[in-house]
Amino acid sequence: MAARGSKVWLNGKILPVEEAKISLYTHGLHYGTGAFEGIRAYKQTAGGGAIFRLEDHIIRLFESAKIMGFTIPFTPEQIMKACVDTCIANGYEECYVRPLVFMGDSALGVYVGDNPVLEVAVLVWEWGSYLGDRGIREGARLKISTYNRPHPNSIMTKGKITGQYVTGALAKKEAKSQGFDEALLLDTEGYLAEGSGENLFMIRDGVVKTTPLTTILNGITRRTVIEYFRHLGYAVVGDRFTRDELYCADEAFLTGTAAEITPIQSVDGRIIGAGKPGPLSQKIQQDYQKIVRGEIKLDFMKNWWTPVKPS
Repeated sequence: MAARGSKVWLNGKILPVEEAKISLYTHGLHYGTGAFEGIRAYKQTAGGGAIFRLEDHIIRLFESAKIMGFTIPFTPEQIMKACVDTCIANGYEECYVRPLVFMGDSALGVYVGDNPVLEVAVLVWEWGSYLGDRGIREGARLKISTYNRPHPNSIMTKGKITGQYVTGALAKKEAKSQGFDEALLLDTEGYLAEGSGENLFMIRDGVVKTTPLTTILNGITRRTVIEYFRHLGYAVVGDRFTRDELYCADEAFLTGTAAEITPIQSVDGRIIGAGKPGPLSQKIQQDYQKIVRGEIKLDFMKNWWTPVKPS
């Protein structure tokens, strides 16, 4: 198990994790009424640590809360500082950072009421390769899930909302139980959508294609990859594609804060390309690590690194 931070930030205070308690009557525990972000801090090549694209993540956290009809009782700047402070309190320069907002102890029942109690927390832990070191080196083995990415009228697709992740959890469990590393979900019309917690890219004939923002979350790692590829002069197309088109790709990879850049070795037992990370997948994988560690800094990458250092 990955090492967890011994201290958390809860409602404005840094506390030992054993003192950070919530009620069993917490609405978010019963009904999934919460929102969260997954962020990473990295050791920097020049020394110290920095949280990558923290501001963009916190903007999305507030957008998720708005989608839920919640008002977070802290400013974005306060939550950003909480993320930095929690890293510092645990002595982490490199870690996974999880800000979390959720409905607290209030009247139970699906109706959230007009003035819900909102709890806010930040947790940190050490987390290596989300899909395993083998997946990073050799590529992950994926399975098209029997679960669909829900229709936009069924869930709020632009929110990172806690209760909505049950579909991904079921899809992941199904894939792992059948010997695969990860699941790929189709949308309700049969086109590829995303992984259980990652965005999807494929490359064919030099064109980089990713699933459009019709039913998927606007991933921040996805945005980083698109911006960087376009800087390199590659065409990046947001367009629907089918599973058989993916089978015939030259290369494919997943992106996400947890997964970072994970090449795809096979889908449903069909080998993708040469069955190993392709040249463009390897380049973006290597360059992404240089970007998050501050080794590559370009003009359009303003405010992407928030230093983790005592004030």
